[in-house]
Amino acid sequence: MAKATTWIITTSGDRSIHEIAKDLAAAGLADGQVLEEIGCITGSAGSKAAAKLRKVRGVIDVSPDVPVSVGPPHSSDTW
Repeated sequence: MAKATTWIITTSGDRSIHEIAKDLAAAGLADGQVLEEIGCITGSAGSKAAAKLRKVRGVIDVSPDVPVSVGPPHSSDTW
């Protein structure tokens, strides 16, 4: 079984974000969370499903989620 990746999907605003979320779920996105205020949807899917997610009408970007850290306090290390 392929490992699931967490994706951040940016929407165009041309159609309802909730309609886009339904279409993304049908295309293979699981555990989707709609972030309506910023026009994004997050969720998990295999890497092969990303191509299907990109074809959903109203999606303008599908990118893998990556951890970000500012490092410990008073450290010059970032990311």
